[in-house]
Amino acid sequence: MTYKAISLLLLLLLAACSANEDAPATTPAPRIDGERIIFAPDSYQAKAFVAIQVEQFNKESLRLNGRLVWDEGRTVRMFAPMAGRVVKLLAEAGQTVKAGETLALVSSPEFGQAQAEERRAEADFAVTEKGLGRARELYQHGVIAAKDFQQAEADYARASAEHDRTLARAKQFGAPGSVNQQMPLKAPIGGVVVERNVNPGQEVRPDQAQPGSPALYVISDPSRLWVQLELPEAALAQVRTGMPFMFKGAGIGGEPVGGRIEWIADSLDPATRTTRARGSVTNPSRRLKAEMFVTAELEIDLSEHLRVPATAVILLGDAQYVFVEEGRGHYIRRKIVAIESGLGRMNVREGLAAGERIVTDGVLLLHQTLVSETK
Repeated sequence: MTYKAISLLLLLLLAACSANEDAPATTPAPRIDGERIIFAPDSYQAKAFVAIQVEQFNKESLRLNGRLVWDEGRTVRMFAPMAGRVVKLLAEAGQTVKAGETLALVSSPEFGQAQAEERRAEADFAVTEKGLGRARELYQHGVIAAKDFQQAEADYARASAEHDRTLARAKQFGAPGSVNQQMPLKAPIGGVVVERNVNPGQEVRPDQAQPGSPALYVISDPSRLWVQLELPEAALAQVRTGMPFMFKGAGIGGEPVGGRIEWIADSLDPATRTTRARGSVTNPSRRLKAEMFVTAELEIDLSEHLRVPATAVILLGDAQYVFVEEGRGHYIRRKIVAIESGLGRMNVREGLAAGERIVTDGVLLLHQTLVSETK
């Protein structure tokens, strides 16, 4: 054998030895025993799983989404009670108005007809009132019969009732007396004009007062707002009226603002499985604005529930499961009963005990291993 052949053979042997040294040792497959998965002590797969200890809490901070809205107890939305055309605006957005102050004038033939009816009824009433006086005098002197006097009384009563009706209607819409067809839109309460959705020349009608349609004027008290919160069905048992909460918002800044739950709705939204809860907040500086999105937090009683990360729970059909670490490399899949508590956490009602360790990272890998080995 030549020198070159011997050198080549030695190089091939060295390469083969180096390749054998770099090749990973064969890892034994995990052993499956019912719901248990047991990895070998030196298994590199077991190093991929992270487990934490289950902790017990009796109180937790619940986070709810919400928004600020006008206090409906101090808010009125105005629509035109009769059809017509806006001829003049007397109030603008941001203006403070008193109850009874005119906000706009609407030229309305229907309102002019109501004014005319009131004037006719007033004239008829005056005629029947005088007629009753004459009939009474004639009856007392025996000139007319009793039935004629009674007819005069009936005519007076009808005219009086019609006069009162038409006068009340004209007063309700704001301008009894003259017939000018100018219907005033008057503020029913005092406050601030927070919205104005009407312009001169605009046609207005009573049928515009539909859900979702903007009001001509919105008057409210911005110094007090409502906080509308979305309360999940799972938290209904822990939240009740009177509970305090704190809320923040991107447009608020600074320290959280405090409020208190004042009302919880009696029905759920069938699509989102949430209900509405409402609190109120004072806003003397008017720093808070209606329609701001906020996030509220309130402390709820958990009745000593166990809390685990939502990433530790897998859903199979309608059942919930976690993997409990029984020892190093030893895991068992266990059925539990848990409810969402927000912030990526779940409260466990059944299936776990405080102090046990559950897998939080690698749960799906364990489940796939269990399923594939049992097929």
